[in-house]
Amino acid sequence: MTVIGMLHTRKDPVYVKKAYACAAVSKMEGVDFFYFSFGTVDMVDHKINGWRYDNGKWIQQLRDLPDIIINSKSPKNDKQKQIWSYLKNRCLFTSYSVGNKLKVYQKIIEGKQFSHYVIPFFILYRGEEIFDHFENHKRLVIKPIKGSGGKGVIFIDKITTNQYLVLNGNHNETLEKNELILYLDHLLVTTRYIIQPFIKSSTKEGLVYDIRLHVQKNGRGEWETTLIYPRISANRKMISNISSGGFRGELQPFLIEEFGNEYYNMKRLLEHFSICFSQHFESLYHHKFDELGIDIGIDENQKLWIYEVNWRPGSKHREMDVAKKLVQYADYLAKANK
Repeated sequence: MTVIGMLHTRKDPVYVKKAYACAAVSKMEGVDFFYFSFGTVDMVDHKINGWRYDNGKWIQQLRDLPDIIINSKSPKNDKQKQIWSYLKNRCLFTSYSVGNKLKVYQKIIEGKQFSHYVIPFFILYRGEEIFDHFENHKRLVIKPIKGSGGKGVIFIDKITTNQYLVLNGNHNETLEKNELILYLDHLLVTTRYIIQPFIKSSTKEGLVYDIRLHVQKNGRGEWETTLIYPRISANRKMISNISSGGFRGELQPFLIEEFGNEYYNMKRLLEHFSICFSQHFESLYHHKFDELGIDIGIDENQKLWIYEVNWRPGSKHREMDVAKKLVQYADYLAKANK
């Protein structure tokens, strides 16, 4: 029987919905599952003081190292990094990082097949460099290379040759050219950014949206689409991420509303793209992925654009669906590597 461990930063599994979902699915799949946190790992005796779900409650028990680990959280400090390295050298992990935005974009471009879906980008080294990019675009987006969830994304509109509107979250301000240079140089002291032209992906009502393609490996080690859904901005914000105040819609009603009779073709395109892109994207790395969250925009010409690729997409309110594939894939991977 395959033994699956779930590594998390929280000590108590009661507060981790994904842990219960994986425990329930594991019982149905006939695999042994336990939950543990960094602090419960004994690197001397090679034991883990983990939690097993039995008869409606979590019971703590001493366990051997598992066959495979669902590494759902990354280490936060040096001690956790040491434990992470220890476990990685002795057990299989299900998840691997895709890298930051810059690495992802560069990988896709080098892979060529999907390079035309990448929004043109440039690394911003000095604030004054931004003005060259306003020659062909009235609105630009600057994104932190290591950012996620729409955090730190700033929109800049050219009003005149000497005035620029800066939209940063809920804060808007108009800056003159020299002020904008100082503003950007100040940001660049602590954070690296890329510049991209703004891609207008908005509803008929003028609300910004993107589409999340959530894909996972199944029990045969093949990619499957778990869920596709739109994320729509609230109160005409420029960011549609749910963590930044957006809300999640249902795919089919959304496509019918926005694309009319073409909704079915768009649905099929999104489904096809989610699998084909995932297969290609994985081939660009030296390791395998268990799941991906691909965020795309759709412009006024119905062209798809890749905003971001995430290696740990959220699963709020659909933990059981995600856990089913996650456990099946972990079982498959463990058996394939025995």
